[in-house]
Formats: sequence, C-alpha cells, structure tokens
Amino acid sequence: MNAFPIDAVITWVDGSDPVHRSKMRGYAPERAFTENDVAGPTRFANDGEIHWCVASIRRYAPFIRKIWIVTDGQDPHVQDGNIPVEVVDHKQIFRGYEDFLPVFNSVAIETMTWRIPGLSDHYVEFNDDFLVCRPLAPEDFFAQDGTPVCHAVRSCIAFDRFTRALKKKENGHRKVTFKGLMLNGAALAGARFRYLRLNHTPRPLNRLWFENWYGEHPEELRRNISFRFRNPDQFTPQEVQFVSLWRSGKLDLKPVKGNLFYMETRSGKDYIRKKLERFRKGNYKYMCLNSVDRTGPEDRKLIDETVRDLVGL
Repeated sequence: MNAFPIDAVITWVDGSDPVHRSKMRGYAPERAFTENDVAGPTRFANDGEIHWCVASIRRYAPFIRKIWIVTDGQDPHVQDGNIPVEVVDHKQIFRGYEDFLPVFNSVAIETMTWRIPGLSDHYVEFNDDFLVCRPLAPEDFFAQDGTPVCHAVRSCIAFDRFTRALKKKENGHRKVTFKGLMLNGAALAGARFRYLRLNHTPRPLNRLWFENWYGEHPEELRRNISFRFRNPDQFTPQEVQFVSLWRSGKLDLKPVKGNLFYMETRSGKDYIRKKLERFRKGNYKYMCLNSVDRTGPEDRKLIDETVRDLVGL
C-alpha cells in the first residue's frame, strides 16, 4: 500500500472530430497542416490508443487512485473499470487564462495539467500512446519519500545544441524538436553542462513543485501557453522539474534501455512484425506506439492483436 495517492493524467484529442478541425483551421496557416511537428494530421490522430493506455494502467498499475483524461470538449467514452476515469476540459485547467484558448499545442497543455481540480500531489503523466507492459508497484513511479523516478539519459548540452544548430530550416520553418524543447527546459532549471534527455515513458510529477515554481516564474507559464501550436521557443515543463530535482539530489534516475519499448511506424518489409517479436521476447515496463495511424491494414492487425493480448481487451 503506497503512503500517498498517485493519479494518472492522459492528454488526448480526436483530430477527426469536425468541430475540432474547424476550430483549428480558424487559427493555423494552411502550411502548418503539412508540418507534422506543428499541426500535421498524425499529431492529432485518434486510433483508439487511449483505450489501450487506460486498460494497461488498470491492469498493471491498479494502485493508481484516479485517471484524468485532459481534452478539448471531447469524450473518449472510456468504459468503467477498477480505476475511475474523469474527463477534464481545457477550460478547467486554463481557468484564469481563458485568453489562451483554444489551444492545439501539447506543450502548452502539459504546462497546465498540474492545475486539474482535485489532482493528487503525486501524479504520472502519460501520452495516449503510452502503455504499461508489466505489473508495477508505486515505487516504480515514486520512492516512499515521494522522490520521482525518471527514465532518462544524461546528455551534453553543448554538443546537443551544436547538432541542433546544424539542422537547416525547411522552407524557412524552424522545426520543433523534442530535444530542443528539453534543452530550453534544462536552461530554465539552471543546467549548464548536462541535462536529462527524456524519452517516451510515463513521467512521475509533483503538483506542488509546479505550483511553487510557476508561482515564482509566472512569466514563464504565460509564455509557454501563449503559442496555440507547438513552437521551438517553448520548453518541456517536465524537464524543468526533473532537472531541478536532479541537480538538488532529489531524483531517482533510471535507464531508458530495457525499460521502454519504442516503436516508430516505418515502412519496410516485415518491420512491424519483427519489432513486435522483439517486444514479446523482452520484459519492458513501458511501450510507446508512435503514429499508429500511419500503418497499413496488415501491420495494424498485428499491433491490435499484440496490444489487446497485452492489456486484456
């Protein structure tokens, strides 16, 4: 029995919803819909992963107190189960900041998830394409004293900034990269030489830490939510917390390798089948199925069969 409640937060959107599409087109230039780092269709695709994510938490992390699904006027219609689910609208977490709505930016939304009314002080943030793959204990997310467990790789700031600077703009477009957003967050946390390169794993977070940090840096909160679509000038909020805790010796750093099975959809003969065979031979904690919407019918069938067997659907 864990000493404190732990919640799960999942951000989700159904990009096929005509209301959502119409709303988005009212704010984005047409070019943005061809840029997958900003507003390309795969960024908002909904292929049922949310149900896999919830089922995996219920099966392998039954100690979670409550699952919160953050969305924009939508409902994924998740079935009842052993862990209650509550849908939270953007208007609830952006209360007092309604001028920044509507928003179509995962970074801005994650900047505000700590403001969910009733959220526990300790919570784990998931993308809807994250899955838990084996039985977990509360200590897989937080130590008994509340120290978060972070799966990441220590990386050199100077080298990664240099390689980032070498990347050319595409038709004048500055690409939004996962690494670039993390580097921005690490700078805010005071890191000068090394930072934590996060990967696609659930992120245990402390609500009170964000409340205090944004209370001291209100301008950073407003700046990070001021972009309706992802922008390279933003920062990853989880990186700020993790690096700050790491620098003060209050983070339990774990390796990514062996704990995460990441599958990025690619074309190629038998690629998906071979990847899934490797998954079944491992003992991973987490899985991330990136851009399932890009798979063909045969590959999608293989993924469905594997995941349904995994999560018990």
